Amino acid sequence: QVQLVESGGGLVQPGGSLRLSCSVSGNIFSINTCGWFRQAPGKVRDFVAHITWSSGSTYYANSVKGRFTISKDNAKNTVYLQMNSLKPEDTAVYYCAARLASASRWNYWGQGTQVTVPS
Repeated sequence: QVQLVESGGGLVQPGGSLRLSCSVSGNIFSINTCGWFRQAPGKVRDFVAHITWSSGSTYYANSVKGRFTISKDNAKNTVYLQMNSLKPEDTAVYYCAARLASASRWNYWGQGTQVTVPS
């Protein structure tokens, strides 16, 4: 089992920055990839970014490329999402996720953290 706990959400003005954290615990050695997803009200959950646990390679959705950065601190078992140049359309609940193998479904999810960028 893997447990994921997000933190760092809040209210930020357009153009501002925010850093989300995802604390990872449990059977960490089984993790292949950690990722961030978001869900705006009335919309489906969308992929934001992911990072491979062993190599650190990253991948981003086009909508956030150049503005968001995913990273990890192996010593702290924490995955981060640095969000810069925030826009109202970034408003959503942000979820951390983990999967045990690449190109597979996401196996574990956090409870989510709210990010609000007012228009």
